[in-house]
Amino acid sequence: MTYCLGILTCYGLVLAADSRTNAGVDHISTYQKLFDFSNPGERVIMLCTSGNLSITQAVMNALQQDLNSSQEETLHTLPTLYDVTRYIGGKVRQLQEHERPWLAKDGIDFKCTLLLGGQIRGDAPGLFMIYSQGNFIQAMPETPFLQIGETKYGKPILDRALTYKTSLEEAAKCALLSIDSTMKSNISVGPPINLVMYEADSFFIRHQLRLPLGDPYLAKIRHLWECSLRQAFEQMPNVEWDDYDQEAETHPEDILLD
Repeated sequence: MTYCLGILTCYGLVLAADSRTNAGVDHISTYQKLFDFSNPGERVIMLCTSGNLSITQAVMNALQQDLNSSQEETLHTLPTLYDVTRYIGGKVRQLQEHERPWLAKDGIDFKCTLLLGGQIRGDAPGLFMIYSQGNFIQAMPETPFLQIGETKYGKPILDRALTYKTSLEEAAKCALLSIDSTMKSNISVGPPINLVMYEADSFFIRHQLRLPLGDPYLAKIRHLWECSLRQAFEQMPNVEWDDYDQEAETHPEDILLD
């Protein structure tokens, strides 16, 4: 399983991904799921992947091969993020159609989902989710984040804490807490955690890090978050119970006679 998320704010983008893959309780491995295809100074292109590992790796390789062979349409030549998203969706569709018969024959799930975040000079920053079918949706100010993989455990904090006007530093903290909450509830999501923060109109990624298992910062935010949640829980008012009339429950006919 996987958990990746992207956050779009008026100040830029935050993308984060875990690195755990799971093919059963006795076969857990680590693979990179956040990829940087940027051309610094001109465009920032970042991709997160989830789903069938062979398909997502094939897509990443195909995108890189097009760049290496100077194809007419590549991540570095298309004029807008929308065009880039359509191009990637086409690659996903093409590779799935090639592999589908053999994977389906053995009952192997061939689906995958990708997140694309970045900015091309002359265009605004954007965040897209690309489905297995090659179609996609876009994050908007009203819905400033997108998730792929094991999404349910990390979604509540995003719903409560994020807005389009959230600062990038706050968005980065929110992303890490969202991933930590997912790791707490699902062992198929785990470190190392890759995190990227991109400032709008900079066309260069200045802030990125990789947090391995046992990283002191991960341990610190988990401890502080758990303490804060516990304190907030203890401050909640007690339940205001309705009064229960045992006498009326025992003799309901007396109420009717009255």
